[in-house]
Amino acid sequence: MSIAGFLDRDLAVPLYHQLQAVLKVELESGKWRPDEQLPNETKLAELYQVSKITVRQALQELAGLGYIRREHGRGTFVERRKFDEGPRELTSFTEEMRRHELVATSRVLWQRRVEADAKVADALRLPAKSSVFVLKRVRLAASEPVSIQTAHIPAAFVPGLEVTENVSLYEVLQRRYHLYPARARETYFAAAADPAAAELLGIPAGAPVFTVERVTLLANEKPYEFVQSVVRGDRYSIVLDLIKHAGGERMLTLRSAAKPRGRRRELLPSGV
Repeated sequence: MSIAGFLDRDLAVPLYHQLQAVLKVELESGKWRPDEQLPNETKLAELYQVSKITVRQALQELAGLGYIRREHGRGTFVERRKFDEGPRELTSFTEEMRRHELVATSRVLWQRRVEADAKVADALRLPAKSSVFVLKRVRLAASEPVSIQTAHIPAAFVPGLEVTENVSLYEVLQRRYHLYPARARETYFAAAADPAAAELLGIPAGAPVFTVERVTLLANEKPYEFVQSVVRGDRYSIVLDLIKHAGGERMLTLRSAAKPRGRRRELLPSGV
């Protein structure tokens, strides 16, 4: 057995899979930071007392799982983990990042009251040109920008609202205006970041992103928030639980960084 990695050659489990499991635990524990380079294959083989072929197979598995990335001519680096987006309890962006052990912050780009255009009015079930409060922010996790959010709220619901940086909009809406979200519907689209969004998110123009539209409803089914977001495709993955309702059902869980166009799902939001 390898002292360094607790690999057991007497087990039926292949050594490369044992090594992958050991390295996965070490990666999740924070032994190496995101974007930090791992030791090369020779050093890892010496450390865990295995062949370079075993190391290479273990690294290939970890790359497939999204834990590391292998750059030709440079080496192996720790990949930034993606945030899973999927059905969950009702949480704010701040609470969701706390679940990932990250500090959530925001940068307010602008906020003002405007006349709702046709799309916003339709989403919020308002008469045309109704007044809405609009808040546009960049959302950050551990000081890294991950999304741009533009929230629209009927102005009549939030008289005098002014949002400061690094506060949860949901907390303000609940505490001050007694607006409590009950459920939401989101629609995801695959897109390429335009130059303006790319600059705000710190990614190249044309990089893959999700564009997201969400309508949040009160318990009486009245919509009170319409949010349009641009989310970094390299920092989020979509998790969907699919359930058949006919006889002989089975549940399928999809975990993928794929970017389905226009896929709709019911969920409890974490966007504000």
